[in-house]
Amino acid sequence: MHIFVIDDHPLMREAVVMLLRRQYSKASVIELDRLGAMGPAVEQHGIPDFVCLDLKLPDTHGVSGVRELRQQYPEVPIAVLSAAPALDFQELSLEAGADIYIEKSAGATEIAKVLKNFLDDGSDAEASAEPEKLSKRQRQLLVMLDKGMSNRDIATELQISEHTVKVHLWRLFRRLNVKSRSQASHLARTQGLL
Repeated sequence: MHIFVIDDHPLMREAVVMLLRRQYSKASVIELDRLGAMGPAVEQHGIPDFVCLDLKLPDTHGVSGVRELRQQYPEVPIAVLSAAPALDFQELSLEAGADIYIEKSAGATEIAKVLKNFLDDGSDAEASAEPEKLSKRQRQLLVMLDKGMSNRDIATELQISEHTVKVHLWRLFRRLNVKSRSQASHLARTQGLL
């Protein structure tokens, strides 16, 4: 697993990197100090499996970094780790495409716990598409994906936010070990999950 940590504050970046390395000793954690360093890092290490992004970087404004990352890497989960209170930027970040918003003021233990819960959810069966390993919600999502429903349609039908739909889909894709909606549908059909 490749994890990119993008933060221009060296102390904060090193702390997050240390937390991640402690929890995921086999992961490759790459430190970047600005969004512009993303291109060369991807060339060197490949597309990340997860990005931990600070909002206030020298080359971003507001949630522009989240939008840019989401546009360039639509499948990569993004955790925003920000000094700004959730009240100010959480909703904007999630609307821009972030998967999770964590306040830096939460402290190391809480940040580690949130990241671990987010990254580990569903990874116990990551390479397995056995029907009994899928939750009821994941089976529901597979049927909806097979019908060609958009995130907005799924959110409306399940009465949840589009952001929650994205998180559910990301976890489903990890569990099935696929990268896209079409791969998930194909696997579901061929494995008899529908």
